[in-house]
Amino acid sequence: MEHTLTKEEIRQEKNLVYKKTNVMTDNILSYCPGCGHGTAHRILAEVIEEMDIQDITIGVDPVGCSVLAYNFFNLDMQQAAHGRAPALATAIKRLFPEKFVFTYQGDGDLAAIGTAETIHACNRGENITIIFINNGIYGMTGGQMAPTTLPGMKSSTSPYGRDVQMMGNPLKITELVAQLPGTCFVTRQAVHTPSTVRRAKRAIRLAFEYQSKNMGLSFIEIVSNCNSGWKMTPRQSNEWMEANMLPFYPLGDIKVPEK
Repeated sequence: MEHTLTKEEIRQEKNLVYKKTNVMTDNILSYCPGCGHGTAHRILAEVIEEMDIQDITIGVDPVGCSVLAYNFFNLDMQQAAHGRAPALATAIKRLFPEKFVFTYQGDGDLAAIGTAETIHACNRGENITIIFINNGIYGMTGGQMAPTTLPGMKSSTSPYGRDVQMMGNPLKITELVAQLPGTCFVTRQAVHTPSTVRRAKRAIRLAFEYQSKNMGLSFIEIVSNCNSGWKMTPRQSNEWMEANMLPFYPLGDIKVPEK
């Protein structure tokens, strides 16, 4: 029997400000309090719901904090070995070209052990979307230095700060892949304020729209905090990110499709 809304239910619907998307499960987020992963998950799920593509979307997650995403997305999901998500996403998209396919990866995964898979998928122009969370550290495995760790930035394996002469320069992989002919849309965003969340969500929406037009690979970097790995409170980590990460990794579109 069809349910008829009561006056109270109608009033609540009219006053509704925010409703959880059904593309996310009811599981409680297990990320560290203040981490940007939860917000990134939410806006990705909202885009999928708003585009009505939940039943035709496949996500690929590798190892690290991103592996927890399986608990939170009500989607077809596939796990990849560490760093291999772009290769697996390539196979899925080629087998099911009608599907929307995305990877969700951290900086240690994507820019270290997965550098080859990332570069070659971008160069081939695979028609997928890569979402890259950059917090400048290996978050889950103990706070080790990552390819994206800033000069002078401390980590468990660089306790005195990253020494560029000894450890090399941070890898700006987003700028690197923007130079490759197979990428159609490359952007760097963040999710620590309402305005950055809106811009990041718009970027994800554009990436899926470009995928629907078979325009090539879209690469979205999201600069985030890691308050646990950085040994800070969530507020301190966001302030540190604004003062240190964002000047080195400036936000904005790096490559957009030609009109």
